[in-house]
Amino acid sequence: MPRDVKFLPFVLKHLRRTWVRTASTVAAMAVCVFLVCALQSVLAEVDSYVQTRSPRRLISSNLLSGGLPLAYAERIQGVPGVRRVAAGFMFFGFLRVKTEGKVDGGSATDWTTFFHNMAVDAEPYFAMNPEFRVAPDQFRDFRGDLQGCVIGRNLADKFGWKIGDRFFLESISPALQKPTGPFEFVVRGFIDADLENYPGTPADVMYFHLKYLDVLPGVKGWTVNYMVEVDDPGRAADVAAAIDALFENSSEQTVTDTEKAFASELSTQAGELSVLLNGIGLAVCFAILLVTANTMSMAVRERRTEIAVLKTLGFRGGEVMTLIVVEGLLLGTLGGTLGIAGTAAFLWALNHTPGVMLPGLAQVALRTPVALLAFGVALLLGFLAAFVPAWGAYRGRVVEMLRPV
Repeated sequence: MPRDVKFLPFVLKHLRRTWVRTASTVAAMAVCVFLVCALQSVLAEVDSYVQTRSPRRLISSNLLSGGLPLAYAERIQGVPGVRRVAAGFMFFGFLRVKTEGKVDGGSATDWTTFFHNMAVDAEPYFAMNPEFRVAPDQFRDFRGDLQGCVIGRNLADKFGWKIGDRFFLESISPALQKPTGPFEFVVRGFIDADLENYPGTPADVMYFHLKYLDVLPGVKGWTVNYMVEVDDPGRAADVAAAIDALFENSSEQTVTDTEKAFASELSTQAGELSVLLNGIGLAVCFAILLVTANTMSMAVRERRTEIAVLKTLGFRGGEVMTLIVVEGLLLGTLGGTLGIAGTAAFLWALNHTPGVMLPGLAQVALRTPVALLAFGVALLLGFLAAFVPAWGAYRGRVVEMLRPV
């Protein structure tokens, strides 16, 4: 048996002997790995969503922000190359509890009950979004009920909703709020996202009829954007230009681009935040590197006599150095494993715990490449933290190391 492996139990014995310091170092490295895993998982999910957007779909919105008249739909439908047109916009609603004729829950927004909910022209929208699958009978019931909605099956599981259940949503936007209280909805169907063919598709979603908002005077006859399906993806740019040219002299001019480009722009805006978060994560990694390096330096300093005895007994400097580096790698392994396990548990809770909802994170999963990257970061931290004190032990003379500190 190689001598380094034979004396590996001494490394474990020392870590157990200073278990408080070992545990705190492992916990710090686990926090670092958790931050890396969580952030990179979100970015990977966003990138997957962008890359799988259909080249057949365009998004047309107001050039100067604001809304577009619903009368534009018929004119857009007449543009050569357009197959379908669907109006829609985000409702930005969160749950309200209604009992005995009044709404409870206070005036504060409960962000744990916020999820993706959108008002759409149901038939054309679902026809051009094959990644959302709804049973035919459920979709028929949904079309026949103005208060009806279809929701992602995962979302239904979180809140315990069944077909026929009723709930109330109130938008965070004042323009989408009724003076009489929140909007009432009836669950008419479940959405099964086709994640195999369309990875990154939001699974915790809700869609309802755009016409249901006609009770709001400021909303009736308007939409925020149009989703347009084209016959030939190769002519998507030409169709987009033709749509914009159609309204260039209108008071509400349009800007039209592919759904992928639209999603990329949103992810780019989110990317500015990710740069900041990555910077924070890098700073945390550096701080933990210093903490771990200090821990390893203290460990080597406490074992000066032990290291000198090992050299006296015939251990070469390289073998002593290897044992110290192995100790650092072992700390990295423990921290990496704990951090990855903690991230997996955290994301699992977001996906499965009833009532737990964080916007944009409900579907995020820990991917193998992300876990391997984070584990590699932990090992690198452990190696770098151990290398400097290990090099000092390698070069240290026996006589000097036997002197009292």
